[in-house]
Amino acid sequence: MKTARAALAAVTLAVLGFLGTGCSGGGAPAAPAAAPTASTPPAPASAPTQTGTPSCTTGELSASLGEGDAGAGSVYRSLVFTNTGPRTCELRGFPGVSYVAGDDGHRVGPAAEMSGERGDQVPIAPGATAVAPLQLVNVQNFDPVVCRPQLVRGLRVYPPGDTASLFVPMEGTGCAGTPPGAQLSVRTVQAP
Repeated sequence: MKTARAALAAVTLAVLGFLGTGCSGGGAPAAPAAAPTASTPPAPASAPTQTGTPSCTTGELSASLGEGDAGAGSVYRSLVFTNTGPRTCELRGFPGVSYVAGDDGHRVGPAAEMSGERGDQVPIAPGATAVAPLQLVNVQNFDPVVCRPQLVRGLRVYPPGDTASLFVPMEGTGCAGTPPGAQLSVRTVQAP
C-alpha cells in the first residue's frame, strides 16, 4: 500500500512537472487548436459582388429625378441612376439622399430615411438605368417653428456603397430643423 501511494505520488509529480514546463515560457508553446484567421477589410465599392459584376461607383453614374406623382401631402419621384461608364456594373441597397442649399451646398435638415427592405443587386448596362423611389414631404405641413423652412437648390445623392456624392438640381423647400416626421424617404434601388 505504501509503495502504491509512493508510485502514484511520483506519477502525479511527473505529470504536473511536464504540464508546468508547457506553461512556464521555458518550453515551446502549445499549438493552437485552430489556425488564426486574419480579418478581411471591407471590399471597396468597385470590387466584384457575389454575382461577379463590379459595383457602380459615383464616377460612372449620373443621377436625375423622374416624373412625379402627388398624394397625401407628399410628392413621389424616382431617383434615376444612369450608367455613364463603359462597363456593366450594379447597385444594391439604399442611396443616401439629403437636401442642400447655398453656394457651398450645405445640407439642410435630416437625410432621407430608408423605407422597406434592402433589395437584390441591380445590374446596369452602359447607358441603362436603375431607380430608387423617393418621397418628398410637403414641409409646409410641419410646424414652422420646428421645421424652420429653408429654400433648397437640390439633392446630394450618395449611390449605395459609395462615399462620393452626386448633385441633382431641384428647387424646393426643406426643413433646416428636425421635423417630427421624415422630410425625405427613400426605398432601395430597383430595376426601372
